[in-house]
Amino acid sequence: MSSVLRFRKLCVTGPTLRNYESSDQKPKDVKQGIERQKVEKNKKRKKGWGCVDSCCWLIGCMCTTWWVLLFLYHCWPVNMGGLKGPEPPGVRLKNEGLTALHPVVLIPGMVTGGLELWEGRPCSQGLFRKRIWGGSFTEILKRPLCWLEHLSLDNETGLDPPGIRVRPVPGLVAADYFAPGYFVWAVLIENLANIGYEGKNMYMAAYDWRLSFQNTEIRDQSLSRLKINIELMYATNGNKKVVVVPHSMGVNYFLHFLKWVETPPPMGGGGGPGWCDKYIKSIMNIGPAFLGIPKAVSAMFSAEAKDVAFIRSMDPGLLDSEILGLKTMEHLMRVCRTWDSVVSLLPKGGEPIWGDLDSAPEDEHECELETKSYFQSYSRENNNSRNKDTRPQIQMKEPTKYGRIISFGKTASEQHSSKLHKVAPMELMQAISNATCGEVWTEYGKINRTNIQKLADNKAYTAKTFIDLLRYVAPKTMERAEAHLSHGIATNLDDPKYGHYKYWSNPLETKLPEAPDMEIYTMYGVGIPTERSYVYKVSPSDKCNSIPFRIDSSAEGGCLRGGVYFVDGDESVPVISAGYMCAKGWRGKTRFNPSGSATYIREYRHKAPSLLEGRGLESGHHVDIMGNAALIEDVLRVAAGATGEEIGGDRIYSDILKMSDRVKIELQV
Repeated sequence: MSSVLRFRKLCVTGPTLRNYESSDQKPKDVKQGIERQKVEKNKKRKKGWGCVDSCCWLIGCMCTTWWVLLFLYHCWPVNMGGLKGPEPPGVRLKNEGLTALHPVVLIPGMVTGGLELWEGRPCSQGLFRKRIWGGSFTEILKRPLCWLEHLSLDNETGLDPPGIRVRPVPGLVAADYFAPGYFVWAVLIENLANIGYEGKNMYMAAYDWRLSFQNTEIRDQSLSRLKINIELMYATNGNKKVVVVPHSMGVNYFLHFLKWVETPPPMGGGGGPGWCDKYIKSIMNIGPAFLGIPKAVSAMFSAEAKDVAFIRSMDPGLLDSEILGLKTMEHLMRVCRTWDSVVSLLPKGGEPIWGDLDSAPEDEHECELETKSYFQSYSRENNNSRNKDTRPQIQMKEPTKYGRIISFGKTASEQHSSKLHKVAPMELMQAISNATCGEVWTEYGKINRTNIQKLADNKAYTAKTFIDLLRYVAPKTMERAEAHLSHGIATNLDDPKYGHYKYWSNPLETKLPEAPDMEIYTMYGVGIPTERSYVYKVSPSDKCNSIPFRIDSSAEGGCLRGGVYFVDGDESVPVISAGYMCAKGWRGKTRFNPSGSATYIREYRHKAPSLLEGRGLESGHHVDIMGNAALIEDVLRVAAGATGEEIGGDRIYSDILKMSDRVKIELQV
């Protein structure tokens, strides 16, 4: 073998040696020439490295760093480097002898439930029964407009467009993870499994979160399936009542179900007045949006929130570019305005709940957003005992006017109401013309520039007048959605009109069922700045069908950051929306709770997780709270048979009681 290798070497080097001999150059000169050639090649390569290459390299480094950090954040072993992670609540409670007792029903909220395609247009070839919402989201990059088309609903009916069928993913996998590595219900499910739960006594009530609540029954019979599964688990688990755990908008969905299940057919499920008392032990509402969220206001009005406003401030042309025909915000609005679920989250209760032009329940809220010390308020533990309020006092010249959910300009958000231009319904009606334009349907194509300016000129809109504003800038959307949803306050709950399903998801327009033994918990995070109201401006673009309004990200001061006023909450739901009903609206026997079902408030003070802890361990964030160890323990103990008093009664860190006292709503039976 060695001789063969020597022969090959001679064959290769021989011609080179002969060339040296036949030329005047010496081997040393040849080596220098080769080195010069290498230097020249390197120079050429350096000259070829342009701006595009640098940008691609930078983006590649950023993406790689992001994914590495994301991997470490979600996948770092709990015992890495000798560090021992906290014991999961389910394991600890199992060692204490806790076992599964009551069946558990999980109800996901908006966005977190997976959707899969059953029928689509030609552009969706290869996607049959594959997720188009939830999962990897790779289809967004492959065919974005096709993806948006299949997520949209019909503008007139709020149901499937012709030729498209998108359905909720069934089973626990529907909402255990929103995307790979990003848990929603997975941690709670695992802890429930630790004490003995499995498929026979745990059920995920998946539904199409885009639809109005009644339409989920009309199209998919989702409410009937929920009723049947509750009855089945009750019968197959020793006639044990069910513990229901809804999250976010799922809270409003289940509130609708409570009325539907007792109502005679064909409108309802025909369970009768005693159905809830027989089958339901407790309702443990996580991150409840009982009274709506201001985020839905900005989504409906300009398809944005604080994050989008921040991106626009950094790069104004990114989301509004006409290059390649991209109209990102317009397409986003087109899709969202076909979802009745967005309208279901608009603030409910009007000015008594959300405030008028000069006052709101959060008037005494004190802002310290950089240190988040504002959440260190008073605490009410076990038997309503209170700790002394030790938070730093911040003196503000004038209280923030949170009742102005939308203000056009910082001045309009601050000055006295007597200096504002009054909003007249007739003026709003005159803002609509018969013109139409563009291919992207946003309904703004019917409003000319002059009337747009009239809507914005030194004006502020409250929870009441904003609904009127929406009826004029999005008439088709509101006409369709308001046939299924309502946002007011009932003066007389015995009025027969409140027997219609449009009122059932609004806790201020419906009664709780006659179930005196049923317990209701509201469980939410506090200590995170949460969007409450917005400062807007008129967009500079006057192109046909463009969105004429946007958040003024340059507005700053006090509780105002980037055009958004913040209050206490879980980043998505303000405290007043999550806590009012259990703090006062349903507390004791009221006209909204005639049988006096017990209510409990369980707040979880937010603590940002470290890298070693991963998401959620002590988080109060709207989604991450699903991994909060204290919340999981509360759910497990109630599912194992404990009552609200046995787990400690109320636990309050926020000012929800003070806020509730400022809400002037008649509660007497």
